[in-house]
Parts: sequence; C-alpha cells; structure tokens
Amino acid sequence: MEGSTQSSQTRAGTGHPLHPGRGAAASSCCAGYPAGRQSTGPLSGTGAHGGLSCGGSACPGPVIKEEEEEEDAPGTGPECRGQPDTRSGVLTERGAGCCRVVSMEKSTMAQSKGTVVLAYSGGLDTSCILVWLKEQGYDVIAYLANIGQKEDFEAARKKALALGAKKVYIEDISREFVEEFIWPAVQANALYEDRYLLGTALARPCIARRQVEIAQREGAQHVAHGATGKGNDQVRFELTCYALCPKIKVVAPWRLPEFYQRFPGRRELMDYAKKHGIPVPVTPQTPWSVDENLMHISYEAGILENPKNQAPPGLYTKTRDPATSPDTPDVLEIEFERGVPVKVTNIGDGATRSSALELFVYLNDIAGKHGVGRIDIVENRFVGMKSRGIYETPAGTILYHAHLDIEAFTMDREVRKIKQGLALKFSELVYNGFWHSPECEFLRHCIGRSQEPVVGTVRLSVFKGQVYILGRESPRSLYNEELVSMNVQGDYEPADATGFININSLRLKEYHRLQSKVTVKQDE
Repeated sequence: MEGSTQSSQTRAGTGHPLHPGRGAAASSCCAGYPAGRQSTGPLSGTGAHGGLSCGGSACPGPVIKEEEEEEDAPGTGPECRGQPDTRSGVLTERGAGCCRVVSMEKSTMAQSKGTVVLAYSGGLDTSCILVWLKEQGYDVIAYLANIGQKEDFEAARKKALALGAKKVYIEDISREFVEEFIWPAVQANALYEDRYLLGTALARPCIARRQVEIAQREGAQHVAHGATGKGNDQVRFELTCYALCPKIKVVAPWRLPEFYQRFPGRRELMDYAKKHGIPVPVTPQTPWSVDENLMHISYEAGILENPKNQAPPGLYTKTRDPATSPDTPDVLEIEFERGVPVKVTNIGDGATRSSALELFVYLNDIAGKHGVGRIDIVENRFVGMKSRGIYETPAGTILYHAHLDIEAFTMDREVRKIKQGLALKFSELVYNGFWHSPECEFLRHCIGRSQEPVVGTVRLSVFKGQVYILGRESPRSLYNEELVSMNVQGDYEPADATGFININSLRLKEYHRLQSKVTVKQDE
C-alpha cells in the first residue's frame, strides 16, 4: 500500500471487494493477524511492557485494544522505512511481515499506570487529553492516522512530543481505506437513512484497527480516544477494539466523571490548554466541529446544533458553491469490475486514473470543482438521539450514482431486490459500528458475491452540483435491445400478455369483491 507499512493483502475477516471470500474463513488474532503469523512485537532489549493477550486461539502474544477520537481522524506512528527517526527517538525495522519499533527513550515517570496508545488528532480535545493522561500516570504513545485529511503531520508530531508523548506514530492508511472499506460500501450502494454515505462510519474501523496493531506491538495495556459520550464514534472505536482484542482496556476521558466534571465546556479546556502551554487553533470564526477523511468532511455542533440555522457561506471546504462552479461540465467514463471502479477517463482532456487511491482522489477533485456531494441532514444516532450533520462527499456521490446504474443494467431483478435488503442492513451495521461483527462480514461476502456480473462502463456528466447519467455498456448486460424494441417483435408474443394480466388481476378482483360485500353489510 502506498505510504503504508502494511501489506496490501486483505486482513483476516475484512475481505476484498474483488475477492469477497478472501480471509472470511481464516481465523485471526486479536490484532488482526492471520492465524499462524507471529507478531514481531517490541524488539528484545526494550523491556517488558506487560501486554495483554486476547485469549483467542490464534493470538500470538500480548495484544492491546484501541480506540479513536470522535472529532478528528486519529492516526498511527513512524513509517517503517528501516530508517531511524532521531527526532522522535524511534528506530523502525522490518520484521516478519510487519514493522518493529525500537524505543530509544525511557520513561521518567515514577509510578506509571502503564502505556496507553492515544488516538491523537492535534486538536483541542486530544491535546488536552494527552497532557491529562500523563497527569494520571500513563506513558502516552500518540497515534495519528493519515486517512486523506488535510493535516500538517510533521507539526502534529512535534506538538505531541512537546506535550510529553513518549512516542508518536504517524501512518498513511489512505489506500487500505479506499480498497478495504470504501469499495465494499460502493458495491453495496450503502446509504444510511437514504442520504448519508457513511464517510465517518467507514473510516473509524479502519483507523481503530491500526491502533490495535500499534498497541500490540508496543505491549501497551490501554488505548484512549477523544470521542464524546453522546456520539456514535465512541461506539465505533470501542466495538472495533473489543472485537479485535477482547481484553483491551479503553480509557474514554469524556465518559469519566473526573474528566468531564473538570471540563464541562470548551472554556475550561481552553483554560487548561493555556495553563499547560498547549497551542490550540480553535477560533470563534469556526464555531463547529469538523471531521475530515479521504471520503468526506463533516460539520456539526456549535451553531449548527440549531437545525433551523443555515450553514454559513464559508463552511464548505471540499466542494465549490454550485452557483459559482464551472459553466462547462466534465464528462467522465467510469469502468467497473465486480462492482468496483477500476478506471476513470475524462472525455474532455483524456486524463485517466486506474489505481484505487488515485482514482478516488481524482473524482474528489472533479466533483468538488462542480459542487457535487453536499447534504444537510438530521439523522438518528445509534445512542438514541437525533443530530444535525452537514456533509461533503464528492467522489462518493459520483460513484454511488455510477454504480447504481451499472448494477441495474447487469443484475437480475430478483437478485437485486434481495441485495437491496442486504445493503440496507449493511448500512445500518456500518453506521452503528459493527464492521467487525460476524453479521457484517457475512453481508460483505453476500454483497460481494452479487457483484460478479457488475462489469461495464458508465458515462456521466458532472455539472452544477449534479451527476447526470449519459449512457452505459457492459458485456454482462441483461438488456436485450431487440426484445424491448417497439419496432421489432423479437422473441416475444404480445398475445401472451393477456394471460399474464389475467393471472395478476385475479388477486385484485377477489380482494375488491370481498370489500364490496363488507361495504354492503355496513350500510345495512
């Protein structure tokens, strides 16, 4: 994978959109390693960390569980390039299939509660949480995932170290996010409550999975995140952690009375930050919460909590205002194989993209230029309350419409009805945080199997906030032009339709005959 220390092969239990059965039956340890693959863990000479074993039969050794932060996408640590990182005091080496990390620092804390891997974003919440965890006696490893968000990762690394992080992990997991999480959602035509394309819900299990692996390598006993006690992300992160490592210990400060009573609001956090020299970029000009990844960007809280308030003009950052977008459309051809986009071609300038990550980034650029992918909705959170969210999902919106079209063109009608029901349940499970559940794995396998005939090319226009389908072709099409033509009879006998209508009208005739009798009796 590009920029990632991990193999591009599918992890156990995740499956691959082009090979839906791969890894589905393989057992895995609590850190997601396939059975029989030994985790390298910390190198000898670095000291015992007191790691946990999940107790699973496939677990090679001590493992930890992770959790992520709700507001911003967290990440992971030093890139495994076999080179020392003298700035963070970390040396990375390649081991048996994964990265090994040697610490060149020693904890100075007298009475440590152990090591915690914090899902770190560099924002107000997780910066304060990092310092607070150290106050509680934890050795903190900061973990920041590059999942496509616009972020100064070097600045975030320096900030975490300055605040006292023992080590900082930064990893690029963008490619696996696209191939292992976004593509299955595209195959499913996944939508939560008919509108939300699940950008945050898809990112959380991807981020949390890597955090678990880092905790396992470090022998950490805890993971921590900055998700609030009212949101969905706390559920998504922790269900992933507990699924991959049942014995992990999660520190969720926003659910601890000693934390949320000390910091009942943003003002108290700001005061704490000033006291401890924590630089915070929050300003009154952006009074809302932002979460960004490669698939989308979301805005909520602050002035947006009043659902009557219109989004301020300067809020949107991933898409242009459709009113000021170009007056000439971009016409694209998107090729699909087994329901997965494998190539995009711009008919206007001939530009092509075929690798998963490059293709998705390119579609984000085109759709964003034309203002495609904006929604403002009120949704039902898993924890039981309604919330208002504003989302920009440019590439995801294009792919949703394109895949919907090629699927209808190539898939049997009755199979598609069943698949639509599966997609509805899949969307609900993903939103609620059950990506790593057995039922979600089963649904991904079934949906993947349904995509075998979904092959072909869709031509579409992107213009002024909309996606317009222009045409499609496929070697697996079930469309018979001669059969459906009004000008050619083809292999169809129109007279047969009489019997078809008679049979289908029988039920209606009997129903209304009975209703007539009931009406007469009621009138007597």
